[in-house]
Order: sequence, then structure tokens, then C-alpha cells
Amino acid sequence: MSPSDAPSDAPMAGDGQRHDTWLSIVGIQESGAEELCEKARQAVTQAEVVFGGSRHLALTATLIRGTPIAWPSPLSEGINQLLALRGRRVCVLASGDPFHYGIGSTLSEYIPASEMEVFPAPSAFSLACARLGWPLQRSRLLSLHGRAMSRLNGHLYQGVRIVALTSDGAAPAQIADMLTERNMGESRMTVLEALDGPHEHIVSFTAKALAREPREFDALNVVALEIMQQGEGAVGGLAPGRSDSLFEHDGQITRRDVRAMTLGRLSPRPGERLWDIGAGAGSIAIEWLLTDESLEAVAIERDDARCQRIRRNADTFGVPRLEIAQGEAPGVLERLATPQAIFVGGGVSNMALMARCFDVLAPGGRLVANAVTLESELALGECHRLLGGELMRLSLEQTAPLGSMIGWTPARTITQWVWTKPMDFQGLS
Repeated sequence: MSPSDAPSDAPMAGDGQRHDTWLSIVGIQESGAEELCEKARQAVTQAEVVFGGSRHLALTATLIRGTPIAWPSPLSEGINQLLALRGRRVCVLASGDPFHYGIGSTLSEYIPASEMEVFPAPSAFSLACARLGWPLQRSRLLSLHGRAMSRLNGHLYQGVRIVALTSDGAAPAQIADMLTERNMGESRMTVLEALDGPHEHIVSFTAKALAREPREFDALNVVALEIMQQGEGAVGGLAPGRSDSLFEHDGQITRRDVRAMTLGRLSPRPGERLWDIGAGAGSIAIEWLLTDESLEAVAIERDDARCQRIRRNADTFGVPRLEIAQGEAPGVLERLATPQAIFVGGGVSNMALMARCFDVLAPGGRLVANAVTLESELALGECHRLLGGELMRLSLEQTAPLGSMIGWTPARTITQWVWTKPMDFQGLS
């Protein structure tokens, strides 16, 4: 049964329990079983099988009466074991809040809420902000646990407060190095170790001080950052159209003003997926991803050197989740998941490619194509004739020296076609 199949009005027993509840998810802290409420303690004690990390099982060993099972690697094997026990009393132990970067989020993809009873504890983020006196809603909460450290780069703005959950004791020093290299060495770092446990420890210093004298911390740590920027190093502002100088490129890049207008026409919405065809430096896909954490994007590029450059740019901007598909379109498109938006920056004159884009784009999705050559402009004119949409020309001029004075220098005119796929689209006739 998928989560969408779960009944919203599942029957309740006299004690407030749903009749079909078989799985309990219990959040615990470093303080162990003593801090659990009575109902959570009973969920652990009465379970026939208890899943958890080795640390979780050790913290609740005095309560466990059933069979303890440590999560295997890969985790998918353990989930299959758990699902095979459906209908029996099963408990899963989690760190803090199971639904904030926790195991609960994963399990909810397989098990509807009507079959679960959840006992959350304060998350590491909540505990850290409580210790620091930082409002949660004004702090950027970021999990680097098991994720690329470069994710941090997309959040490095002057004055921002970041609370980051790390993977190990070496991570704080690595973060200090990253900040120092990006002219943010004066940023204040607070490392909170083993929160809410008997060995809790909190220490603060500047990033450059820790980078100068690195040290190892408890593997269970949260790093709180107050960003102080000196000089260049951030990834620009929040709006699309970041400076071209922030991207590594070989000249094949959608320039910032055109990029801003293009992103506006692509109109990203939560959870959507973009294909950036002929990605060049990957700037369109990268700025799409910077709009919202829920977005996905694929940069499609045939040139190997450019693919490597796109990967470096994605890491620099803190969006390592960018997928790169190297190959020639339209052939390379066959293995990609359906997009809700497509940008064609290269190959516009290839009508076989354009026809493929029309077919695979999700109904209601947006396609934006830019052209600078006469051949590609004529191709967009044909697309407009066949399918409608909006066809426009974008002309930009900038000041530049003209002898001893200043004059206007025009950039290449861009022809842009924007099309929204009808819900009943049947293909080209």
C-alpha cells in the first residue's frame, strides 16, 4: 500500500490507537531511555522486533524485550526485513525527530501514516538552537550527514545563521577550511558535541582559528555558523541572474541578464525537474536548483571537458545534486526521467530534437528555447507556426569606451520561444 492509499479516517481503538497500527517509531536522545515518555517506553518494551542503529539499540538496551536488529548496509535490505514483518509489533528507533532528515521520512515512502505511531523527540537542530538562543525559523537548517559537504556553499551569505548536522568528527575542521578559502574566515563557528547526553560539550571559535589549528570532535556533532564575509566568495544574491564571473566557463554560457529572463519563463515550481539541453557551463540548471531545495535538474552536454566544468560549478554553488548526462541529444534523452520544464540552449535547429522535447515534456510543462543564429531563429519561427506560444527578441546594450568617450555596445540579439504544453497535446500532425 502506498501512502496515498492510506485511509484518512482509519478507525481508532478505545485507547486512541488505530486498529491497523503495527509500527512504532521512537525518537531518542543521547540521554537514552530515561527521557522517553511512558507510551514511548512501552512501544519499545512491547515490540517483538526493534530496529535501530547500533548506538540506538545500546541506549535502549534496558527496555528491549524483543529481537534487536541493527540496520544493515545497504539500508534497503533492512527496510525489506521490516516490511516482511507487517502486522506484528515492530519498533524503529531514530535520532531525535524521525521526520526531520530522519528514518521516518524514508519509511513513509513505504508505509502509510495509518499504520504508524510516532513518538518524536527534539531534533539536533532544535537542541542546538535552544542552546544558542537562535530562532529555528530564522536559521538555515542543513543536513550534511552522508551528503556532499559542498551543499553548504549554496547557503553562504553575509549575516546568515546556519545549523549543520555533520557526518563525523573531522567535518568541523573541513568546514573551517572551506569558509577560510572563500574569504569567510572571520565567521563564528560553534561546535555542539553529543547534545543532550552526559558528554555534551559546546565550544566556539572563528573559522580561520580552527583552520589554522584543526582538531577532531565527537562524531555526533552539530556545527552552528554565523557567516562573516570579507571580499568575494559568496554565490551571489538570491535572485537568478548571478554574475557570469562566478561560473567557470569557456564562453558557452547563457549570460546573466538573458539567464534571469530565461529562468523567469521556465517558472520553477516545487518538486519539478528541468532538462538543460546543451548546458555549456550549466548555469541555467544550477540557478534552477538554487531556487528551491525540492527541485531537480539534468544538465545535458556532449563535451567531456564541459561536463567536468559543470560538475565543478555545481559544487561551487552548493547544488551537487545536479545530474549530468553526457551524450548527444536526442539519443541521450531516452534514459532520463520526465521533465516539467525544458531549456534548449543548443541544438535548436535540430527539429528531431525539438520534436522529442515536445513529446516527453509533461503536460502543462514549459519549454524555453534561445537562438542566436539565423538558422536556429528560423527553426524557432517554425516551432511558433506549428505550436503557437510566445516568440520574442531580447536585445541588450551596455556602455563601453568609444574613443575618449562612452557609448552603447549591443550584445547579440537573442530570439526566445516559450511554449506551455497543452494538457491534451497529441503530437505534431
